Amino acid sequence: MSTAAVFDALGDATRREIVRLLADEPRSVGELADRLPVSRPAVSQHLRVLATAELVAVRADGTRRVYRLDGAGAAQAREFLDRMWDTALDRFAALAEETS
Repeated sequence: MSTAAVFDALGDATRREIVRLLADEPRSVGELADRLPVSRPAVSQHLRVLATAELVAVRADGTRRVYRLDGAGAAQAREFLDRMWDTALDRFAALAEETS
């Protein structure tokens, strides 16, 4: 899994909404489809992308598959953003010192 895969997965509004819904509680495909303007097969496709990016995990519950957030992908995105932010702050500090 790459950082690019995480950001690509989150680049879609429907997938961001799925992540938001799963932040509240684990849900099945049907429960997610009931809250989204897309079909169950479309929700399943979005969940596959999110799973590949390690943003969601799945467990079997009888015949249902229940999805929940998986922190691995989010942690990788957070590390990327932290590194980028730290670099920007370091450059800003260096520029501020040069101009004083």
